Amino acid sequence: MKILKFKIAGTILLIATCLTSGCAGYIDLPAGTVKQVSSPIVEKKELSVPALDVEAPPSEEYIIGVNDVLTVNSNSPMLFNFTGGAAGLAGAGTNGSGQGQGSRVDGGGYIQLPRAGLIHVAGLTLAQARAKIQESLRKYVKDPWVVVEVSAFRSKPLYLLGQFKTPGTFYMERPLKLIQGIAMGSGFDSAANLRGARLSRNKKIMPVDVYDLLLNGNQKQNVWLLPGDTIFIPDNSNQKVFVFGAVKKPGPVPMLQGGLNLAQAIGSAELRDTGYDFKHVRIIRSLTTTRGELIVVDFDRILRGEALPLPLMEGDIVYVPRSNMGAWNDAINEMLPSLQAISAVLQPFVQLEFLRRD
Repeated sequence: MKILKFKIAGTILLIATCLTSGCAGYIDLPAGTVKQVSSPIVEKKELSVPALDVEAPPSEEYIIGVNDVLTVNSNSPMLFNFTGGAAGLAGAGTNGSGQGQGSRVDGGGYIQLPRAGLIHVAGLTLAQARAKIQESLRKYVKDPWVVVEVSAFRSKPLYLLGQFKTPGTFYMERPLKLIQGIAMGSGFDSAANLRGARLSRNKKIMPVDVYDLLLNGNQKQNVWLLPGDTIFIPDNSNQKVFVFGAVKKPGPVPMLQGGLNLAQAIGSAELRDTGYDFKHVRIIRSLTTTRGELIVVDFDRILRGEALPLPLMEGDIVYVPRSNMGAWNDAINEMLPSLQAISAVLQPFVQLEFLRRD
């Protein structure tokens, strides 16, 4: 609890936004009034999304895939010599600048070799591909030897998007963990919003806390990457909160440069003329990709000068109930249509906990 002195000017600053949109229940305090004020939060629940199951380390052997470029050489140049051909493809970590020569693995997983013809190599290690090619050459050479190398790694893409210093498409030539994948983008820039950073796989956000890994060094979040994974780091220049429920203008509200409090956000969304419950305003707050809070606020106490203004965080979802809806499960069910309508721009925690449970 704190003892604060509220004057008329301070009170007007606190509730000005609500005054312009028809909020009811405020009390204009006379000059010199001394009131005892506290937090307006009447309930807070902390939630976390279960982490990924611990995965066994992948094999160190490189597995050949579609679009890889292989260089194959044999001990019989007249019969079998293939060191040229398709070129100009990027290798791992080169972001499109590396050069490769050889035979590209086509969409069916085959390479075309002189005399040996089509040989299926996708899904094989280099040793297995070498053995398979040797076997196909025994009809031409008594004791063939073959060397198979990857001249351009193109089958295991990793997409680094957003506020990386070097964003783009990279290719993994060995098993990589999340921190190694981020390092391929030369780190992140000063505009990065790490709380919103996420790992996406198969069009779904994974329960991985990139913020906890980078800021706190939590190695439990340092998961193995898979081909096709996307690491996205949003920027912090276009921050918003979202207001829904008994308001005339539901949707995003831009964060002000000096921050945004609950009264300003509700005022910007313009309350309906009647039919709202100010004693149980709900807030869903994302702390990181996997951790968040469910908050119930008595907004009436703020308007009466009995509670401190409540600052909002980027990504907060504010719901002004039309009436007292009781438990959080009821509140979530009523909020779901609004959340689903803007799911693409919500913080990862909200998507994981409330929108992607299937």
